[in-house]
Amino acid sequence: MENNQGGAMISKIYSFGLLGLQAYPVEIEIDVANGLPAINLVGLADIAIKESKERVRSAIKNSGFQWPAQRITVNLAPSNIKKEGACFDLPIALGILAATGQISNSLLKNYSFLGELSLDGQLRPVCGVLAISLSLANSPIKNLVLPEENAKEAGVVREISAWPLKSLKEVIQFLADPGSVQPYKLEIKEALRENADYALDFSEVKGQYFAKRAIEVAVSGGHNIVLIGPPGSGKTMLAKRIPTIMPGLSLQEALQITKIHSVAGTLPNKNGFITTRPFRAPHHSISDVALIGGGSIPKPGEISLAHYGVLFLDELPEFTRKALETLRQPLEDNLICISRVKGTLIFPASFILAAALNPCPCGNYFSLQKTCHCNPAKIRNYLGKISGPLLDRIDIHIEVPQVKYRELSDTQDAEPSKAIRQRVEDARMIQKKRFQSHGIFYNAQMHGKLIKEHCPLNKEAKDLLHMAISELGLSARAFDKILKVGRTISDLGKSDIILPEHIAEAVQYRNLDKLR
Repeated sequence: MENNQGGAMISKIYSFGLLGLQAYPVEIEIDVANGLPAINLVGLADIAIKESKERVRSAIKNSGFQWPAQRITVNLAPSNIKKEGACFDLPIALGILAATGQISNSLLKNYSFLGELSLDGQLRPVCGVLAISLSLANSPIKNLVLPEENAKEAGVVREISAWPLKSLKEVIQFLADPGSVQPYKLEIKEALRENADYALDFSEVKGQYFAKRAIEVAVSGGHNIVLIGPPGSGKTMLAKRIPTIMPGLSLQEALQITKIHSVAGTLPNKNGFITTRPFRAPHHSISDVALIGGGSIPKPGEISLAHYGVLFLDELPEFTRKALETLRQPLEDNLICISRVKGTLIFPASFILAAALNPCPCGNYFSLQKTCHCNPAKIRNYLGKISGPLLDRIDIHIEVPQVKYRELSDTQDAEPSKAIRQRVEDARMIQKKRFQSHGIFYNAQMHGKLIKEHCPLNKEAKDLLHMAISELGLSARAFDKILKVGRTISDLGKSDIILPEHIAEAVQYRNLDKLR
């Protein structure tokens, strides 16, 4: 505790704030001086922080300490960055107790503090703990006191000591006797192996062999895919199982996914980190800001929450044109730039886009049992909601017909996801070696010169591709797509060149071109 000339008492305590996916240190200064009882918060605090004064007041009283009948000023530095959230409740409470002499200020200097306080002094979990822990690893202070529910997030960072506690009273007892609690550590590699199971599996999908093969090709080459079929044909069922055939998460991928979800507040507290590929399926009424991220203090959107996983857009033509057009840059660059007056934030967005749509407004255009009542103009207008530039970024579009009774009644399980995943991993290993000097990872990322270099065709394959483009009425933009998908199919077949059968299969994955 420090005294200034006017008899005021000042304390300092350390915490962290979030700006995008990065954390930055925040120094909290508490000044308690004589005057009318009041508490003022300065330093660009948002509403949640300003409301903390009522939570802090009740928590201090209900934890058995005295609330000072004096004028309290709380400064959050740096003062030029807007701060949000309730994570500063705990450090503000400790700072007030230190400034009023109820605890020693010297106990606080070697720790950073995070935590929302309930009215009875219990600690509640906060967002962004993994990002904060990673930043703390590069700061002079290596100790982090935080709510118990956030322990696993912080425990994966080996360079820091995370001290999970339950209440304000427990924190004060710990500061008086640090040896009473052990820092929490988590072995994330072991946890990844133990928890990397999916509740769904492709063995549960009856029939739809062509669609499952197309999805296998899409995942193997990192291709975006759209599923076209009548209602009830299983488009959503297929899409939900795409993550189950993607390669297992590496440690770095798991940390980055967890970091994004932690900042966004979508992290399941029971695990503390994410061990499986994300699958995000926003409703078609979603706004463009919610889809790509943003806000006054920008937060990750659905495309970033789908990072290293799958973004599924069901009923694709029902999404607003503006929302769909915002996907063009992320699909091209695997990131999204959000610009504000004070700077630009970058969120990662490397995902497989899986979309589903009906072939016409009534959905029965492909149906063998029901009659379609849509005229050609209606169908064109319906499919015309998907712009050409967006369609350019989708390599595979296939028909998903209704499943026949004999397939539904088959009692045998279909091929499991594990077997499909092994083929996907083998194909991706081939691509990894192929592109190791080019800075890309999948066939879908090839452009221009790389397509010419890595997509050799024999004479029969060239003749077949020429016929497909000229006689089947496929567009010029389909040419590169067919080559890239053909390259992936040849990788699955462990062939060095693209053969006619590979081109023939790739041409079948251009249904939307013909339908439009």
